[in-house]
Amino acid sequence: METPGLRTHVAAIGEGDPVVLLHGFPKHWWQWRTIAPSIAAAGYRAYCPDLRGAGWTVADDPGIERETRLHDLLALFDALGIERSHLVTHDMGAITGIHLSYEHPERLHSLVQLSVWPAFFTFSPRLIPNFTHLPRFIWHRPGASLSYIFSARYAAHPMSEATIAANLAPFARPDIDAAVRPLLRGMVVPEALRIIGGAYRRKRLTVPTLVVYGRKDYPTTEELMERICRNPERHADRIEFAYVDDAAHFVTDDAPDAVADLAIDWFNRSAESASAS
Repeated sequence: METPGLRTHVAAIGEGDPVVLLHGFPKHWWQWRTIAPSIAAAGYRAYCPDLRGAGWTVADDPGIERETRLHDLLALFDALGIERSHLVTHDMGAITGIHLSYEHPERLHSLVQLSVWPAFFTFSPRLIPNFTHLPRFIWHRPGASLSYIFSARYAAHPMSEATIAANLAPFARPDIDAAVRPLLRGMVVPEALRIIGGAYRRKRLTVPTLVVYGRKDYPTTEELMERICRNPERHADRIEFAYVDDAAHFVTDDAPDAVADLAIDWFNRSAESASAS
């Protein structure tokens, strides 16, 4: 799909109301290979784009700033003729989902946010282990393997070598490998600082949002989530939390059927709520 300065690779399946799925890092559209068909079977059209700096998308400008992917996504919505969509995000893709939900809520019916805290959370020192992998990304050396991120710490079920290779295949392209540092330095770190600084606690989330975590995505336990997101109604019109057994950070790999079921149920309940109001 051609938009100004960007040729976005998009996988799509199904017919019906649009659902856009934003992959995490270091993944691409293939993250949704099992989930998108389930969403399509439920009567939706699922779009799985490769975001700038990932997969088979090609950018004229290698630079990535805090909201670059947001502008890319808005342009993609327009190019695809999507006025309003359901949105599913994971990991780094959640940053763009957060931007869209707060800055352009009129473009979304609902949001399912996987493995990322709500943007209005209150920082706790107990969360620090979640950030220990970031320095290796920030100082990523060209050609260095990213296979270590698929370790048992982040996946409850071991991924096969073939699955890891498929996730990392685009990094054989120099431009994708070179995008690791700009993604972390230009987007992730500045946005993390804004979130920790409370930028979103001064805003209101109006998009119906479901936050989903694997119960093995340590250290984010259900008890800790309740502590860092105390009184969520102060910050969001409608937000719920769901936890998936026997799943860790890569919840889409550990429990794809559970993720699909939760997402479809949230789309349906959000639509029913909108109709009732």
